[in-house]
Amino acid sequence: MLLPEDGPRDGGRRRPLWQRISADLAARVAEGEYGDGFPGEYELAETYGVSRGTIRNALRPLRETGSVTAQRGRKPRVVMGGHGSAFGPVSSLFASVQASGMTQRSIVLARRVVTDPATATLLSLPPTEKLLFLSRLRLADEEPLAVDNVWLPARRVAPLLEVDFADTALYKELRERCGITLDGGQEELRADTATAADAERLGCAVGAPLFRIQRIGYHQGTAIELRCSHILGDRYAVTATFGDGVPAARPAAET
Repeated sequence: MLLPEDGPRDGGRRRPLWQRISADLAARVAEGEYGDGFPGEYELAETYGVSRGTIRNALRPLRETGSVTAQRGRKPRVVMGGHGSAFGPVSSLFASVQASGMTQRSIVLARRVVTDPATATLLSLPPTEKLLFLSRLRLADEEPLAVDNVWLPARRVAPLLEVDFADTALYKELRERCGITLDGGQEELRADTATAADAERLGCAVGAPLFRIQRIGYHQGTAIELRCSHILGDRYAVTATFGDGVPAARPAAET
């Protein structure tokens, strides 16, 4: 398998192969690709054309974060929260909705190239840097769930201008079309109430409870994404697990 980062890179340096495989697997897990069963080590080794030792190293960070679990003699499995969502730099609202058994769809409200000095500064870019702005109304079972606004460096994500985002995840398209896998980030979640603009788009009352999430996502140490999400408080939950003694709220299918 050709990894998105296998091409030339600035400075000629490249992360170890196991780290690139781990980041690729994490992105696929976040997109919900393995909801019906995670491949075993032998299958992954064959898919990526590497040794089982390399695959074990690649799986270790996923197991440490609880994204994938494994028991002796059994295949690894993807861990999903009940009706909550993973909270972290590579989490995907698209995958969270699908994991909850609901149908995900997006309506693109705006997609254009802009200049925004304040946003560019947050992404450590020059104030005049051109940005791709993407705004989507996120639906779960055809009911409004969130308004999602994203800014990305336009020069690095030009292929996204042609993508139909109705039924696909941004992170999937970033990885497959642009060779960019988010592998870290900073995220802030705040409880808030809906403004008149929020209420109009989300179909809720002014003052209804919302989550506001701001994320800066990174690829190989470089800021790539500023995301601001406004999510209905009565349709979304943030869950977290810790330690080895807590079972998954809803076990994923095993094969």
